[in-house]
Order: sequence, then structure tokens, then C-alpha cells
Amino acid sequence: MSPTKVLKSNGTIVREKLDGTKKKGTATTTTSQIWQKSGSCPKGTIPIRRIQKNVINNNGHVYGRKRPSEPRYQETTLDNTTNSLANHSVSEVYTEGYSYSGAKADTKVWTPYVEKEDEYSTSRVVIQNGGLRDFELVETGWAVNPSVYNDHETRLYVYWTADGSRTTGCFDLTCPGFVQVNHKIALGAAIYPISKPYGLPYQIIVHIYKDPETNNWWVNYGESIDIGYWPSELFVLLKYQGIMVKWGGEVYSSMVKGKHPHTATYMGNGEMPPAMYDECGTMARMRVEQNSGPLIMPEWTQVNVDEYRCYDISYLIDYVADPIFYYGGPGRSWRCP
Repeated sequence: MSPTKVLKSNGTIVREKLDGTKKKGTATTTTSQIWQKSGSCPKGTIPIRRIQKNVINNNGHVYGRKRPSEPRYQETTLDNTTNSLANHSVSEVYTEGYSYSGAKADTKVWTPYVEKEDEYSTSRVVIQNGGLRDFELVETGWAVNPSVYNDHETRLYVYWTADGSRTTGCFDLTCPGFVQVNHKIALGAAIYPISKPYGLPYQIIVHIYKDPETNNWWVNYGESIDIGYWPSELFVLLKYQGIMVKWGGEVYSSMVKGKHPHTATYMGNGEMPPAMYDECGTMARMRVEQNSGPLIMPEWTQVNVDEYRCYDISYLIDYVADPIFYYGGPGRSWRCP
């Protein structure tokens, strides 16, 4: 019911000179959820969102699972700088080349506009292993996902798959997989408060890490709450290690990557960096664990942007004590027809 590994709240500070570097106006951490205004769950129980949808829709798609996509194999161009999955557009920072047992970030919380009910916009931390079609991954962050949550609220979520979302995996507790043990946080519940343009900024802190004794993948929220875990038995490769960590935004739509008109679904809060850095999607204090060691800054990172005219990224790594990146965009616009 609890991890064997004990996290330290100051474990993300890897050198003393980082102390005091947070500037005025930096996002305030929030761990509140709207449902908590009406009460709480007693110890020994967990909060579970009631599902009010059919498990399988008319198209045979399983409720709560991302729709699988075939990889795009094509040459890199200025308009398509990556070969990521079709129907997915990402602006992210990633690292690879080591054995990863954890990842963490501070993520500013927004409520992006999502144009259609079968589209979604997320900001997340991902640990991944495997190939292009049958990858295994665990991820957490916030999302606006009408097809899963039946509204346009910003909600805390977790997700997993062991085969590229073809037959396994789901959001939150909508299928067997994730084991929740904490009574304070509800997966899929709306986050409160939310950042507003030119208003107070708010963020969540999410951390995925592997228990070195059980190999279970745990999710920690706010540097203090272990929500639960994915049992190691769900995976084959990820049972032992991740080979890639990703941070950033993702938009799912059938109208991305050359489709016209492009979706108008936002990433972040719809603002394109670098203009007004603090008024767009923001991730800070990106950390990784290597071989269950202490949290450290990733030694090597790369930027991955599918559609720079629609959703862009600005990564500040030079001349700063702690790297930070800004991401997002409005989707359909004069730059992204």
C-alpha cells in the first residue's frame, strides 16, 4: 500500500545555487481539486469518478483508451520536424540514452479550448520504452478531454499502455491497471484553481518513479502525496526501465499534420511562445532518476516540435540556473491554416 522508496520534498534541488532563483510571479503550487469543497473520503477508501458512458462506443473504440495511430514515416522537413504518430501533434522536450527510473516537472495549469468532443489537449510527463508501434509508457499531468470526462474542465490524469494503446491501457481507473491507494486525490477530478491570463499563476507538481524493490511505477502529486502505482506485471520492457522521458504538450485530433482546416484546439493556453513567456504553457524543474538514483537535471535534452506554425516551443537552457521551457499555440490561425 506504500512504496518502499521514501521521497524527500527537497530532492529536486541538486545544487545549492538553485535556491532563491524563483523570480517574482513564478507559479504557485496547487494541489486542490473542486470535489474537495464538498467533503473528503475517509481513510481506507479512495475517491472514484462515476463513469456515465458506455464502455465501447459505436465505432468499437474502448472508452478511456487513447486511439492507436500508425507511425508516420517520412523525411524531416521544416514543416514536419519529427516522425511522431499521426493525429498527434506535440511540442516537447525529451531525453534518452540512459536507464530512467523516474521523471518529474512543475507544470503550469491552464484550461485550453478543445474544438471537438473527440479531441483532447494535455500537458504531461511521460516515461517510455519499446518501439514505434508497440511502445510501453506511463504518463501523468493535466488534460482537457471531453470524450473521457464529458466536459471541458482541466483534470488531473494518469495513463498507461503496454502496446501502443492498441489493446491495453486507459485513463485513470477506467480499466484494470492503476492501483490507487490514497484517499485525498481523485484521478480525473477537476483541478482548482486554474491560471488565468494576466492573473495569478498556478501549477501542479507531478512525479513518476519506479520502486526499486517491487518495480511498480508510482505517481506522486505535489511532492507529498503518493496517489498509487502501476504494477510491474503490466509491462515487459518498462518493468525494468524507461529509455526515454518526455515533457510537454500534446494535442490529439484527426485534423493535424497537413489536414485542412487545421483543428482550432489549443495547446497550453493557446498562446504561442516566446511572446509573453509567463502567459503560455510552462514547465520547470524537469528532473530524471537514473537507475533509482537521486533526482537530477537531465544531462542531454532535445526539442521535438511537430507543427511549429501551429504549436511551438521555446527552451531556455543557457545562462539560467534551472532550464525552463514554454510551449503552446492556438492551432488554426493565419500561420496554421
